[in-house]
Formats: sequence, C-alpha cells, structure tokens
Amino acid sequence: MTTFQRIGRRQLHTIISRETIRPWSPTPSHLQTFNLSPIDQFAMKTYLPFIFFYPKNANCTLTPDDKARVLKTSLSHTLTQYYPFAGRMTTPITPYVNCNDHGVEFLEARTNTNLSTFLTRREQDETLYQLFANDLASYNSPRNTSLVGVQLNHFACGGVGLAVSMSHIVSDGSTLGSFLSHWAATARFDLSDHKQVQPFNPVFLHSPPTDSNTVHSKARALDIDHTNLASRKFVFTNSKLIDLKNKVVCEAGGSINNPSRVEVLTSLLYKTAVAAATAKRGNFKPSYLFMMVNARDKFLQKLPPTTFGNFVSVMLVRTMHTSETSLSDAVAEMKKQKLQLEEIQSVQHLAENLNSMRSKLSNRNLENAADGLHWCSSLCGFPINKLDFGWGKPVGTTPALRSLHRNGFLLIDTPDGDGIEAWVLLDKERMEIFENDKELLSFCNII
Repeated sequence: MTTFQRIGRRQLHTIISRETIRPWSPTPSHLQTFNLSPIDQFAMKTYLPFIFFYPKNANCTLTPDDKARVLKTSLSHTLTQYYPFAGRMTTPITPYVNCNDHGVEFLEARTNTNLSTFLTRREQDETLYQLFANDLASYNSPRNTSLVGVQLNHFACGGVGLAVSMSHIVSDGSTLGSFLSHWAATARFDLSDHKQVQPFNPVFLHSPPTDSNTVHSKARALDIDHTNLASRKFVFTNSKLIDLKNKVVCEAGGSINNPSRVEVLTSLLYKTAVAAATAKRGNFKPSYLFMMVNARDKFLQKLPPTTFGNFVSVMLVRTMHTSETSLSDAVAEMKKQKLQLEEIQSVQHLAENLNSMRSKLSNRNLENAADGLHWCSSLCGFPINKLDFGWGKPVGTTPALRSLHRNGFLLIDTPDGDGIEAWVLLDKERMEIFENDKELLSFCNII
C-alpha cells in the first residue's frame, strides 16, 4: 500500500492496489509489431485523459471489490481486441508499437473526498490529476512508454471515478470512444463476443515500416507553462443553442442554412476568445481557429467508425481583420472548409494534407501564430457519457486539460444529453475577460 500527499494540499489519496492487466489471449506473433500510420506520426506526444464519475447506485449490489474485479476482467478481454494498447513504445520516437502484451497498469485509490467535489469545482488543480495513474494526465515523463493507464478511485460517498489516459500517438478521440465502449459493453454483458460488444471491435489498417527519424521530425511533445493557465467549464443547453443558431442565421441574412450546434458554439467561443485577447493587448491582431475533424467518413471509401488510430483532418479559419469577427463569418468559413475535406483518397493523401497544414501553422507563415492560434476539438456524438459498466451511466465526465495547449476549447455532450459542455483553456488574464463577456453569458451557464 502506498500513500502520498502533495505538499500544501489537504487532499490525501491512498493507493490500495496496483496490478498489470494483460490481454486475456496472447497476441499472435504476426501481429506483434504495429507500425504507426503516416497520420499517427503527426500526433502530439501527449495523452487523452478523461475521468468518469459514477455515484453510488442503490440498485447495484456490487461491492467496491466486485466493481474492480469486473473492470479488470473485462479490460483483459478488451485488450485482446485492442492489442496495441497492451504493448509498449520502445522509445518515444519509435515508429511502431511492440505488441508484447506487457499490459495496462490498473491502480485503485481511496480518497477522503466526495465525488461531488470534482463535479462542482470550477478550476482544475492538482487534486484532480492525482486521480490519474502514474501522472499520465500529462506528458511529464518522456521516458514513459505505456500507452494506457487506468486508476479506479473510491470516494468517501461510495461513488467511484474511473480515470483513463490513452496515448495520442496511436489513438484519437474516436478510438478512445470505441475502446471505452467495448470495455463497458464487455463488463456489462460479461462476454467479449456478445452481440452487443461486437460492433465495437476495432478495425486495423496496417501501415508499412517508417524510419524513426521521420517520426521524430513530425511528432513532438508539448512544452507548456501551466502556472498561468485557467480552465473553466461552460454549459450550453439545447434551447440556448437553438437561440444561438437563430442568431447566426439571422446575422448571415439567410446565406447559412441549418448550422450545427458545434459550428455555432465553436464560433461563439472563438469570437469571445479573440475579443478577450484584443482587450488584453489593447489592439486587434490576426487570429486563427484550428479545428480537428474526424475523417473516417470523409474518405472516398468510408472507414468504419471503429478504425483504430489517428484519423483526423484539420480546418483552419483565419480572422485577419476586425470586420471578420462576427459569428456568421466563422460558421460560413467552417462550412466552406468542411466541403473541401470530402473525398479523401487515401491515408497518404490525408497525411500530405496534415503536413501542408503543419507548414501553415509555423510562425513563418502565420502572423501572430504563437499568440493568436486557438484550437477546438469536439467529442459531441461520441459515447463517452454513455459508458455503463454495470452500475449506470456517469453523472459527469471531466477531461484533464493540463496536457493540452493554451487557447483552446474541448466540447462534449452534457451527461443528460440536453446540451454541450465547453471546457475552455486560456491564460488567466484572458479568462477573466472571457468569462465576463455579456454575449457569452447570455447563452450559457458558467460552472
């Protein structure tokens, strides 16, 4: 048993168990090398860390030990299908995964706080990151070659928090959702080949070997100063998003038809962030919106939703003058660029597009790129709020933002399905202006 407490923090977590979960069946010898795809090689050396909060369920007879046993057994079965996650990267720049079945480390921890503490907190601090295994909520250890880490946290109220960190080098948000859905379904039905589990089985597109120097030149770790960053959660109900859609359509004079919830919300967040940056500096400078888009259905021959790996395309919206800062301007440009993402011919074609975008994002090609670039990623429509391992769906899902770059927005569906949660990451000075914006506040509830 290991106990640790951060100096200056009241929060105490006790690690009560530590176990390595290996695949239920060994990975066949012909699959023991999984080459990174040309798209994987552009992924940041970071993790996708999420924690799912489950309250004590009066209708569930499982004890805390029972829940841990169910999670471990079902994870083992899931790793048989998602075998690369049980492997290791020999080094951070190795262009392949050694699928050696070394497994996923599964920690259990006990905390003296209640689950509600983390659902209502406005600012993420060190106590949240202690809920993740082995500091995998960020890329603090470049020597870490594990691809997945899990920690099951038992709260004083009887609820649990399941924290999962997955390497972005081999997976995107869609892969994360498929993996977690497979795991949850396996736990719930107690069979890895159940008909409700099979739709989540991964599809692998195998890539040829790549020189390690190529990976090193493309992928990179984020070096972020977290001391001046602030994160906030803003909740937008569907009724308010309808109002926002109507405003965009009216503003566009009928030139925009049926904008999506994500399009109008992203436009509002971006416009507000640009205004906050302008107010902070005292003058307007060019700004950019960098959006990640799931590309599986953008190929000429559409890829299955469970295709394993990074299959993400990008869009870049430029705001070069103050006259281009309206909500409708950003939405119109998003729709225009989405049309250009259709009919991707091949994985290599998508990789070439990413390489071209990477060149555009360099400071040499974009004025004020270092300060004016904003990223946005949406997990709306993904099943992360529906993960039922046998004791109900989560009442909250929190992404750990420390591993992400500043000036960004992460969108996820609310647990009740009646809106979108926007997690916003800005420097503290901009956040103070951002969160007091009257237009923004008219459409949302701040948490």
